[in-house]
Amino acid sequence: MANEITYDDFEKVDIRTGTIIEVLPFPEARKPAWKLKIDFGPEIGVKKSSAQITVHYQPDELLGRQVLAVVNFPPRQIGPFRSEVLTLGFEDETGAIVLSAVERPVPNGRKLM
Repeated sequence: MANEITYDDFEKVDIRTGTIIEVLPFPEARKPAWKLKIDFGPEIGVKKSSAQITVHYQPDELLGRQVLAVVNFPPRQIGPFRSEVLTLGFEDETGAIVLSAVERPVPNGRKLM
């Protein structure tokens, strides 16, 4: 378990819902990954993310899927790609990533409370 934090610390992490609107291969990545475009609604807009989720997800399964992402980290350069948000997931028993998601659809851009 990580070090204990305060509720104020937690509030600094801006986790929002978004819908995947584009999935492209990312052959330049060191580990297999998809390049995603995620719509976070009118306040945040469309952002790009690199996600190492190729074991469990194909592009046609991802399009239209609602995901959770941290939207207030600084952008990260991953090879030739600039990732603007961190798409969230958990490792399964083999280390492959399983996406975090909301139980029911909510408007894009909603903040985790």
